[in-house]
Amino acid sequence: MAPDELASQIDGFLRALEFERRAAPRTVATYRRDLLAFADFVRAQGLPTDARMLGLTAGRAWLGTLFDGRKPATLARKLAALRAFYRHLLRRGIVRDNPLTRLKSPRFKRPLPQFLTATEAARVMEAPAADGVRDERLAARDTAMLELLYGSGLRVSELCGLTLTSVDMARAEARVVGKGDKERLVPLGTPSLRALEAWRVERPRCRHPKTDAQHPDALFLGMRGTSLSVRQVQNIVRRYGALGAGRGDLHPHALRHSCATHLLDAGADLRAIQELLGHASLSTTQRYTHVSVDRLMEVYDGAHPLAKRGAGEPDSQA
Repeated sequence: MAPDELASQIDGFLRALEFERRAAPRTVATYRRDLLAFADFVRAQGLPTDARMLGLTAGRAWLGTLFDGRKPATLARKLAALRAFYRHLLRRGIVRDNPLTRLKSPRFKRPLPQFLTATEAARVMEAPAADGVRDERLAARDTAMLELLYGSGLRVSELCGLTLTSVDMARAEARVVGKGDKERLVPLGTPSLRALEAWRVERPRCRHPKTDAQHPDALFLGMRGTSLSVRQVQNIVRRYGALGAGRGDLHPHALRHSCATHLLDAGADLRAIQELLGHASLSTTQRYTHVSVDRLMEVYDGAHPLAKRGAGEPDSQA
């Protein structure tokens, strides 16, 4: 039986993605799933199991089998995985070119980021203190988490990764580890500092009731002294989204989007917002300009005299 070179080529790419480029685990898992599906297709069709003997025709044939019932965004992602795979092979000198660059990506409209209004955001920030059911320890913790997600635009994974030494209260900044294990410093506003001070007072009281154990490093803890998971933080944000803004579907990323949108509306520089959020590309940050323009048009349509004037009403003469 001929050796399956394609399997080892894919494995080499995934290892480079994980250990050299330090891609997020979720990204590596997605690329693995897509590329293994491509390899299964190649074997099922009796094609050579070697990327050097495959190319545009094989890639187009595989994507062609996926059109039914799949969204353009899904097909674009799978094509991106193949392109990235061949870019890796090209850099390693395994292939002479990247044939997948000649295949056009499906067109699709990216959804605009979801966000809260400034008033809604303020109500969500105040919700833990107004929640009579919540223990005072949890209320202090949840307020601090919400303030960091919204005030500093943190990703939920970045929030969960914060340690006691990550936060410098004197310098009003926090060191976070973002995508690709890239570190950056984010500023802490006065509300965040105030909330963190309150949480630091309560944190020592969060311990296992029997063993008195407590996670030694994690900034945010549960009642039993363990660090919080991403899922737990998501549930907490949904709780206060419903209580504060009537938004039971609120996600931590919506608070991050709200942070960027409100900064842009207030006149912040796009490059500064890119730095704050840790976006690798300015084009990602530029999506918020579209959100702000859409909001501007809503305000215009609702308030400007020219927008309110009937279509058949003549212009006033000077």
